[in-house]
Amino acid sequence: MVVQAYILIQTDVGKAAQVATAIAAVQGVTQADDVTGPYDVIVRAEAKTVDELGKMVVAKIQTLEGITRTLTCPVVNI
Repeated sequence: MVVQAYILIQTDVGKAAQVATAIAAVQGVTQADDVTGPYDVIVRAEAKTVDELGKMVVAKIQTLEGITRTLTCPVVNI
């Protein structure tokens, strides 16, 4: 079973579109949209395990230029 999550991202002012484009190229990201509100970009991502998802967020997403904060929300199927 695949682990899916929404990643809510805050960026530097004026960087949302640039960040969304860069994140869309990360393997495992299925959707990346720049939005308005308390977060600037919302990403849908998937990985084989929770550990793999965490590594993706820490090593491939949080390191991108323009990102100031992330919040990862795993999808639960009740």
